[in-house]
Order: sequence, then C-alpha cells, then structure tokens
Amino acid sequence: MDALFGMVHCFVMDFRPANPERPLVSVVDDDESVRESLPDLLWEFGFAARAFSSAKEFLSSGRVGQTKCLILDVAMPDMTGLELQQELRRRGQLIPIVFITGQRDEDLRNQALKQGAMNFLLKPFSDTALLEALNAILRAN
Repeated sequence: MDALFGMVHCFVMDFRPANPERPLVSVVDDDESVRESLPDLLWEFGFAARAFSSAKEFLSSGRVGQTKCLILDVAMPDMTGLELQQELRRRGQLIPIVFITGQRDEDLRNQALKQGAMNFLLKPFSDTALLEALNAILRAN
C-alpha cells in the first residue's frame, strides 16, 4: 500500500496545473516521508513543489533552472547536500538553499551558511519555521 501511495502522490504532484504565480520549490531528500509530506505542505503555502530522492535525480530533472528555492537534506548517499550546493555553484546556478537535517552539528551548519545557504533547519522543524525561511528568501530575491 505504501508503494501505491507514493506512486499516486508523485502523480498528483507532477500533474497539478502549472501556475506561473507559484514559485517552484524543489525538495531533495533521500527520506521518502519527507518527499511525500513537504510538497503537500509547500502547495498549502502557495508554492509549486517537486520532490527528488537524490542530488543526481535533481540535477538531471530539467527543473534546476526553474527552481526558485531548494530545500535540501544534508546527509544523502552518493552526493551530499553540501556537495550538491558546491556543484550548483560550479554550474553558475545560484539557487537559494534551505538545508534540513537531523544532525545537530554547528560546524556543518556554519559551513553550509558560509557557502551561501540561506537557512539551516533541524528536523523536526515547524511548518512556521519553514514558511518564514521561504518567505525571507522570496523577499530577498
């Protein structure tokens, strides 16, 4: 049943009507529960949303140039969130990033912010904290 829910969820997210008024927020997280819940929350906040299970999936999606903000997990297999941040900068894609992580590591937080991340939220974070981070990014850009 979980596999079916995930398939239905992806279908719904991919085929919601395009709305140029809704900025695209991409979510990159290897945790399936995050990929299933955050896009719905983002839609409720007024954003278009797409979820990706890995950095490589995001990079090959064709959505990089459309993404107005990236919600990015720090710890992922193959390419970490920090490595994706560096790769995007190398490609000249300066997408505002909100890192999300379960790791309470000040050095990691400082490194992400020093490299240009706009915010760094610890899981579990509140809906309000995420909305405030996204609104701050949109106001700044």
